[in-house]
Amino acid sequence: MNREPSWKDVVAADLAPELAREIEVFETELELKRRGRIDDKLFAETRLRRGAYGQRYDNGKRNDGTRDRQLAFPEPELTKGPGTVWHAPGMQRIKLPTGKMSVRQLVVLAELAEEVSDGILHVTTRQDIQLHYVHLEDTPDMMRRLGAVGLTTREACGNSVRNVTQCPYAGTCGGEPFDTTPHAFALTWFLMGHEDTFDFGRKVKIAFSGCRDGACGLVGFHDLGAIALMREVDGVAKRGFELWVGGGLGAVPQPAKLLEEWVPEEELLPVSQAVARVFGRLGEKDNRSRARIKFLIKKLGIEEFQRLVREERKLLRPDPRWTAHLGELSRYDETPVRPAAPLPSASEPELARFIRNNVKAQRQEGYCSVKVQLPLGDFTADQARGLARLVAPLVGDAMRLTVDQSVVLRFVSGADIAALYRGLVALGLGEAGADTITDITSCPGTDTCKLGISSSRGLSRELRRQLTVLSDAELGAAKDLHVKCSGCFNSCGQHHVADIGLLGVSRNVGGRRVPHFQLVVGGELRGNGFNHGLAIGAVPSKRAPELVRRLAQRFASERQGQESFRVFVERIGKKEIRKLVDELSPVPSYEVEPGFYSDWGDPREYTIGDMGVGECAGEVVGSVEMALAAAEREVFEAQLLLDQSDWPGAVRQAIAGMSTAARALAREADLNISTEQSEVLASFRKHLVDTGRFHDPFVGLKFAQYYFRAVENPQPQASADATHQLIEEAGLFIEAAHQCRARQLEALAALAASAASSAGGQAS
Repeated sequence: MNREPSWKDVVAADLAPELAREIEVFETELELKRRGRIDDKLFAETRLRRGAYGQRYDNGKRNDGTRDRQLAFPEPELTKGPGTVWHAPGMQRIKLPTGKMSVRQLVVLAELAEEVSDGILHVTTRQDIQLHYVHLEDTPDMMRRLGAVGLTTREACGNSVRNVTQCPYAGTCGGEPFDTTPHAFALTWFLMGHEDTFDFGRKVKIAFSGCRDGACGLVGFHDLGAIALMREVDGVAKRGFELWVGGGLGAVPQPAKLLEEWVPEEELLPVSQAVARVFGRLGEKDNRSRARIKFLIKKLGIEEFQRLVREERKLLRPDPRWTAHLGELSRYDETPVRPAAPLPSASEPELARFIRNNVKAQRQEGYCSVKVQLPLGDFTADQARGLARLVAPLVGDAMRLTVDQSVVLRFVSGADIAALYRGLVALGLGEAGADTITDITSCPGTDTCKLGISSSRGLSRELRRQLTVLSDAELGAAKDLHVKCSGCFNSCGQHHVADIGLLGVSRNVGGRRVPHFQLVVGGELRGNGFNHGLAIGAVPSKRAPELVRRLAQRFASERQGQESFRVFVERIGKKEIRKLVDELSPVPSYEVEPGFYSDWGDPREYTIGDMGVGECAGEVVGSVEMALAAAEREVFEAQLLLDQSDWPGAVRQAIAGMSTAARALAREADLNISTEQSEVLASFRKHLVDTGRFHDPFVGLKFAQYYFRAVENPQPQASADATHQLIEEAGLFIEAAHQCRARQLEALAALAASAASSAGGQAS
């Protein structure tokens, strides 16, 4: 009897074997978690590395009225027994490198938003998509459906290389020397899952910019940033990059520093790998607040960091992936769907305004890029499906998400602008204020983030409401100001580089908590975001819209020539702006104005009692510990294969587990070791056995011999009993590897304590 193929059949046909295997591994880890056989700290890191992130819970009440399904979800449940709810629903982050998105991907994202989330797709400031209120049990099948359309959640969170961002106009901008898209994708896939990224103390963020002066790539506040350059080498024009390192926002913003003024394109990946190795080896691990690259550079100095990276580059084992992408640079080219045509003259005022604010001419004559504004970075599943239907015949897959939480449609023929605009209006996506003061960037804040202090989304919504009613004439020069809101000091809303930045804080007034926002001025998006602002004072959240409005009006009336807001602030002085802050800072008593004691969009009395521990980094779990956990999982899978009477498969899996553990220990002494079985065995023997480091104090080399025998004398005919014995021996070998690692760490701790004691004695 024939049957209609299910989505699982379709996905299985489209899913790459290596990705299918990776998701199976995650399912196994989930099962180990259910059985209490995987350490909580280790599971948290492996979960985060797959983009599954905890979120805030406050008795089902949210500031954002669009999120109403959360009432069906329970409070976090910690029970670990089989068959029980053992993890509360959380957030799932989905990577879209460079923000590039196809129509098919958008449709699948819409389907998943309805089926496993609350029907809302949220665009982040790293060109990701986030789904909220997702149960962890639903994530493996969700990952399969994403993988079948070329999307992944891998390393979207955790101590990893996060989504690689890029100017959304790459390939269409007239000011760029070349399209950096293929290089951004090459670096994404090269570093994703690379073992040289497993020892980071915190996350690493990478960005590409096609030009130095624009405000799209924003490499100035990234851990690693690449600006496209052309240079003549031996009479030949060469593509390359200016590399910057150590930028970052957060509580302590720091502009990136120049690492290399010229890196030819064939050296981009190996130099980036060398940066990863230096950071993984020397970066802070214990003090999480100082574990980014910027702090390592501050400690070492840029000259020493540069020297270390250059030395590390010399030690790298050649890798064909470094240059494989250079032979297929056209792979990410976009082909127009419709014939080119000039922009029409718009008689409708709203269409004319849309063209003025949301449409940008491309270097390809007759085509333009259209920015679709998403208030607060949100759009519904229905809107996403509608957008897919609308754009498919007009631009095909030429879409990019942006770091300011919008969607850019590329290669739009001028002849289609009016029809596109009408279609967007019908979907509720036709706002004509892209890149203006009403196009506000906001982090999730107290809606879903455990670290949120004040409601950045609630304030942003109110700011948009108050500013949208003002005409372009009333706003004047202030129309083009950028406003960005963050719910806490971590700067996920990127408030440090806005013209007007707002940072959520809390104040105690008369024994009650009052939500406030600090005003940040002096930052600037132009020039790749190298200029960061400073907080100059806080006002109650309920007065923040008035503060923004009055600042904008003053800029509009007092601006001289074409000066930027940053130059305007420098000219009039921050003391003048502080006076305005001081005027609006008093908080009336609770009895007089109780509304000041609640946040925007939330009628409850304000509190910070529902804050939690953030998971934006996760705890530090070293690469050796991660690998040993992977070895345990492989042996567990060998047990499952044994139960299925697949003895040859179980043997292979048990040996793979032992090899994984052996390589984890050997790699401490030989970073360039490959995964070749004979090389792993030789390196393990040389660095662990011959040195006596692996010897168990009680049984000597017994457990090492299990590994040697399994690899050097494999049994041609497996049997149930022999396979069972091998799995037992594999488990013992891996346990011995754990003990070896523990002895190493104890010795290092004792050495550090001795050095500290010696230093203290000398100081006294």
